[in-house]
Amino acid sequence: MPATSQSIVVPAPLAEVWARLGNFHDFSWAPNVITHVEQVGDRAGNEVGAKRILNHAFHETLIEIDADQHLLRYSIDDGPSPVSQQDVSNYIGLIRLVPDPESSGTRVEWTSSWESKSEDAVEFCHGIYVALLDALAKSFQQ
Repeated sequence: MPATSQSIVVPAPLAEVWARLGNFHDFSWAPNVITHVEQVGDRAGNEVGAKRILNHAFHETLIEIDADQHLLRYSIDDGPSPVSQQDVSNYIGLIRLVPDPESSGTRVEWTSSWESKSEDAVEFCHGIYVALLDALAKSFQQ
């Protein structure tokens, strides 16, 4: 099963980072990576079942959110190749926040896995998540 995992330490307390990431419909912190977010349906960004379309291409559904554990899990239901329905199935992304033991910051871990006969999505997804994590960290340095 292909997978990718990346993390970063964000220079902000866990509660502040969660306030920024805990809304599935809000990418205002990454305007150079996610240029368009369309909320699909009437579920709020902190409700299981919330749906969104990112950059007119990535169709995603929030399948778990736990504010106490500071995590959210989502699926990519369709998107451009190499994460389209034809290329992958059972794509699950997980974002988890934990206090960084070496600083007063927060470690943000972003992992994903899926089923596919190809490894093409690994580099593709890794690059996107690295860019998003970098944007998140920079959003706290302004």
